[in-house]
Formats: sequence, C-alpha cells, structure tokens
Amino acid sequence: MFDVILYQPEIPPNTGNIIRLCANTGVRLHLVKPLGFSLDDRQVRRAGLDYHEYATVQVYDNWPDCAAHFHDRRVFAVSTKGAQRYDGNRYRAGDAFLFGPETRGLPAELLSTYADERRIRLPMLPDSRSLNLSNAVAVVVYEALRQADFGGCV
Repeated sequence: MFDVILYQPEIPPNTGNIIRLCANTGVRLHLVKPLGFSLDDRQVRRAGLDYHEYATVQVYDNWPDCAAHFHDRRVFAVSTKGAQRYDGNRYRAGDAFLFGPETRGLPAELLSTYADERRIRLPMLPDSRSLNLSNAVAVVVYEALRQADFGGCV
C-alpha cells in the first residue's frame, strides 16, 4: 500500500527495525546504496529478527535508479528541514516516504527537488536535532496507515 525509501542508511539496527515494521504493516522497503552495512550484518538480522523473509525489500545501486522506479508516484521527503508537518497531507495508496541517512539527513540538493507540500517534518522542540530514524519511519507510516483505515491491518 505504501513504500518507505531509505537513502543511504548507515546504522544496521535502524534498518533492521524498519524491516520488521514493514513486514508487520505490508509497507514495501527500498534501500538506496551505498549502505553503511551489509544486509547480512548480524545487527540488521538481530533487529529484524526473522521478519526479513516477510518484508518486501528492494535495493538500488543509486538514487537515479530508485527515483526512476517512483517517477509516476507521489514521494514525500521527510526531513527536519521539511516545509510542513507530516500530518498536514492526505496520503493515499501508492505514496512513498523518503528518509535520509542518520548522521546527515537528505542532501540539500535532493530535498530541494521536492515541492513544499512534499517536504514533511515531524514536530520537535526547538533546537532539537532529529529523532531516531526507525522511530521517525514508524510515526510517518502509522499516520499514513491511519488515514487509509489501516489498510487490512488488524
């Protein structure tokens, strides 16, 4: 129903947690290289437990290949520099959510390719840096699912 894109993720347990989230919600996961780890990494497997086989995960060699896959879809870039709150949009099946690497976020040149209404953020206290990646993904995914009446989840 929805897709999550991790652009150059760096921390294995975060990706493992997101794999587990995707497996339990039916959300498809897309990973854009370079990855800061191997998908066989013990920490990825530990965090994802045995859910990896239940998740749909696609890996792309670079951003242009991934972007081409979503050329006809709505993609929302999630960033602390987002123009509007994540709950300010009406999401629909087929939408995708793009998240940047943990230590640096989405590059400015990539973020700037998205219109204001497609650059979303999670509210935080002033002067806060960012939320944990897997937590941020969970918040956004569950808002999209809530708007879709949880799309078959019980």
